[in-house]
Amino acid sequence: MPKTRKILHLDLDAFFCAVEEQFNPDLRGKPIAVGGQPGERGVVASASYPARKYGVRSAMPMSQALRLCPELIIVSQTRGAYSERSRQVMAILRDTAPDVEPLSIDEAFLDVTILPSPIGEIAGDLQARINKELDLPCSLGGATNKLVAKTANTVGKARQAKDKPPNTITIVAAGEESKFMAALPIRALWGVGPKTAEALAALGLTRVGELARWSEAALQRRLGKLGSELWQRAQGIDHRPVLSTGEAKSISKEVTFPRDVYDKSQLELTLRRLSDGVGRQARKAGLAGATVRLKLRWTDFTTLTRQITLDNPTDLDDEICSKARELFERHWPDGRAVRLIGVALSGFGMPNRQLGLWQDRSLDRQVEDLQSVLDNLRDRYGETTIRRASDLNFQFSDDNRR
Repeated sequence: MPKTRKILHLDLDAFFCAVEEQFNPDLRGKPIAVGGQPGERGVVASASYPARKYGVRSAMPMSQALRLCPELIIVSQTRGAYSERSRQVMAILRDTAPDVEPLSIDEAFLDVTILPSPIGEIAGDLQARINKELDLPCSLGGATNKLVAKTANTVGKARQAKDKPPNTITIVAAGEESKFMAALPIRALWGVGPKTAEALAALGLTRVGELARWSEAALQRRLGKLGSELWQRAQGIDHRPVLSTGEAKSISKEVTFPRDVYDKSQLELTLRRLSDGVGRQARKAGLAGATVRLKLRWTDFTTLTRQITLDNPTDLDDEICSKARELFERHWPDGRAVRLIGVALSGFGMPNRQLGLWQDRSLDRQVEDLQSVLDNLRDRYGETTIRRASDLNFQFSDDNRR
């Protein structure tokens, strides 16, 4: 008989804010928001729990956050600090469990089935270690699968007082998955957005338990494949493994402009810089990607994303930029104002330069060698040591996401 799985979901509470509070302890207990300045059309990257009491949340325009909380303290992002703290957390997770699946800089799944201790005890020891060694609050959910573990964590955090990080642990015992899920509102079920919730409400389904009582076949007739998937989730069923690749799913860079940009040349220059940054980050991580993605956000906050797949994975700036510009030419309506633009690389594999019949491989080596020299100079002397001529009068601050 197979062992009952023990899966944990860990989420660092208001992670960016917690790191900034380490640098400046006077910020503890105060409403703070990490992000850009309101005059530069900045957005909230992270809000402390005292700020959340006023309705301040991530991705909100900073100007709106200030209207909700006039006492809000705005803190600029400390570059590099969050990635370093995240690496330290992930190291502790990998020291605890053989299988760790990072979801983002502040979130991960762990499969601790092999450990003999009860799942609640493992979660408690892990939380205590992160609290003590890194001075970071974190919340954990535990169950027999990823879906219920993550849902348990979300529910547990929501039940805590909103004036401080929850730093909570919520465990759903084996065999209690369906009962736990049944009591939740329908929007708490993964995959149920506003439109799906509206469709389910028209069927009289407002709680997960009500959906679970329908037959899978009936829901599939009404909602297609999604109906079957939602029925499985409503029962608390999830067979997905914890994937311990430890690799980034994507590397991306994006910039939100202080003012909307209409000018094509400036947008193309921005694509050049973003592509250079993505390529350099990929090379530092030893990755090469076959899919290049373009992200454009208009003034009304609607967002367009388009991607293109190369014949072979790449980590070269010029190849990434070429495909990003190709997507830009296809999908940017000439003269339309752009609020945000981004470039991402995914579909990672080994770089494989496909040679033509008469192509000289030495030319490729020259490009790679030049790229390596530039990377080394920038690592040693800073990002602005070597710049393209087109970049000399061009500046912006960007945002990294992996």
